[in-house]
Amino acid sequence: MLNEFFLWLEYLPLAQHIGATWWFPLMESLHVVSMTLMLGTILMVDLRILGFAANRYAISTMSSELVPWSAVSLTIASVTGVAMFITRASTHAVNPALQIKMLLMVLAAINIVTVHCYVFRGVVNWDAGKVAPFSARFSAGCSLGLWVGVFLAGRWIGHIV
Repeated sequence: MLNEFFLWLEYLPLAQHIGATWWFPLMESLHVVSMTLMLGTILMVDLRILGFAANRYAISTMSSELVPWSAVSLTIASVTGVAMFITRASTHAVNPALQIKMLLMVLAAINIVTVHCYVFRGVVNWDAGKVAPFSARFSAGCSLGLWVGVFLAGRWIGHIV
């Protein structure tokens, strides 16, 4: 039944158009650029939390200025990712690289919610200090690892058929 849904997606006129025209390389290019921008903004905030970069800046300032860029980039990456997925949905759905990427994205989303709902609650107490509490550093390390994993798994999607 799920395979029928994926086949239905593949036969949508939009999926056929994307897969057969210059739209696919455009979606792929926008996907890579938006993921790169997102990873760059996440990298800056996480490295600040870990105490490796930009220690003269308050974490809350960096976060408030860079997280909106991450959110916009993630939105673009999601739309373009879905656009590419639907062109070969039945094949992509069983691709281990895509499955790993999706799992890592779910774990990254859980980490984001945890950081914003719990870890950043007390940011005023450690905002300007070089050393953030262990929970913040742990979350930042997880964030970096998970998003790099998303990137690497994404690169393998087209190479595993």
